[in-house]
Amino acid sequence: MTPVAFFKLLADDTRLLSILLIADQGELCVCELTCALNETQPKISRHLAMLRKAQLLLDRRQGQWVYYRINSDLPDWALRCIRQTLTQNPDMLAPLQQNLCAMGERPQRLSTCCA
Repeated sequence: MTPVAFFKLLADDTRLLSILLIADQGELCVCELTCALNETQPKISRHLAMLRKAQLLLDRRQGQWVYYRINSDLPDWALRCIRQTLTQNPDMLAPLQQNLCAMGERPQRLSTCCA
């Protein structure tokens, strides 16, 4: 992953906010991101597919749900950038986190989740 490719991917609001929410929560499914970002499922799925194809995200299936998480094999500079952006911008994520907390019927993750 080059810095140019990384920052081009995150220049889009939906992709940036998705990455930050996933970094904050550990992993999220499409329905959770749809609720948090107040966007349509096709739009969220399209952006997640781009992030997965670029290997910023990894996914895993659990029953009917597909969960997305940050790829821990990203270069250190990219992981630090995501983490610092997350910690330095709490006001940007607060309303999205509230949307997520208000979501009813969130899918349940297995307690012995894969890495």
